[in-house]
Amino acid sequence: MASALFPRLKGNSRGCLAFEPLFLIPYSMFATYATIYMHEFGLSGTAIGWVTTLTLAVQVFSSLISGYLTDRMGRKAALLAFDLISWSIGTLLWAASQNIWFFVAAAFINGFQRVPHTAFYCLLVEDTEPRERTYVFTLLQVIGVVGGLFAPLGGLIVSHYGVVSGGRMMYVLAFVCMTAQFLGRHFMTRETEIGLRKKREVRELGIRATLRDYAATMRAVLTDRSLLLMFGVYMLFNFQMTMKGTYLSLYLADGLGVEEGFISFVPAVSSVVMLLVLWLVMPRISERLTPRTMLWGFILSAVANGVLALTPAGAAGWIIASTVLAAGATMITAPYLEAAVANAIDDERRAKMFAILSVLVLLVVSPSGIIGGAAYSIDPALPMWLTAGAFVLSIPLLIAGGRRRTAPKDGAIGVGESS
Repeated sequence: MASALFPRLKGNSRGCLAFEPLFLIPYSMFATYATIYMHEFGLSGTAIGWVTTLTLAVQVFSSLISGYLTDRMGRKAALLAFDLISWSIGTLLWAASQNIWFFVAAAFINGFQRVPHTAFYCLLVEDTEPRERTYVFTLLQVIGVVGGLFAPLGGLIVSHYGVVSGGRMMYVLAFVCMTAQFLGRHFMTRETEIGLRKKREVRELGIRATLRDYAATMRAVLTDRSLLLMFGVYMLFNFQMTMKGTYLSLYLADGLGVEEGFISFVPAVSSVVMLLVLWLVMPRISERLTPRTMLWGFILSAVANGVLALTPAGAAGWIIASTVLAAGATMITAPYLEAAVANAIDDERRAKMFAILSVLVLLVVSPSGIIGGAAYSIDPALPMWLTAGAFVLSIPLLIAGGRRRTAPKDGAIGVGESS
């Protein structure tokens, strides 16, 4: 199927992306209602923030060990084992939830998702040519966008069965589809050449030498200012994704008075806009202009979230305008940012360096649950302002990174040149 739709895909990138809809479609359905589902069991906005922070705290730990486990077990084995733990078991716990302790247990289990995240990233890009990685990440973004089109199905289920019963149904569906994806992808991919070599090296070196290699990798990251600037942009991007993902649905329902059954149409509208941008805008953006495009994407994203924060209750037109603007901006930033980070990381240290990046990201993102919960208790619009602020802070980092990349070549200033 993937070969027919995307003939440029080869090897592991084809095997990885072919099964992604089985994850992203059910995820888009239940993610829209996850916070509302918790709220129905009596969790306040602050309690939801603490549960989110627990997940992120466990993710910090799992990120620390993800590079080692990905090298030690191999990309495929680590991906399968920890996907089954963090997502298959996690969705069953959510489906069976009765009180806050079920959500705490699910948060702990799901926090180990950073191990398969690192393994998937390595499996996806290691055997892919650098010039093809933007294409691969764009397709991954497209699949996520198409998955968002199915979010209204979650709305229909919630409208018919209620938030609790409908939520249980969506989590059970997610368990079935995600487990099928993990198994199908495992049999459709092969271990990468780097993965095979790293398995041998880790077993021969032992844990002490591996820790020394981690220390050397950390020094390499901390002494590369261009890489740090790019990582800074990536960390802020993930911060706003977590903040908005946690509180958007709750803000729409409680703050703006949107009916629960219609909230799922927000990601559907986003998906349609992203597809239109993909077909009509992105083919016209040359490789040379991608840094400048990312800059404008961040500016538009900040504006979109500011508009949403200022939207009065019941103003559907402003909600739609903000959604359209944010979706278009995301489509012209996310794939390029992912590809830029992937190309900035050395293949020989990819698992360890990506694990370090994940830890740095999570150290920034982890407080977002507590910060967002406290902000939401003061004013439901504040998390949207914090999301806009993350984009504003990203802009000077992106400009500085562009200057450092172009300076060695021709002394140019700005982000309008390619790296």
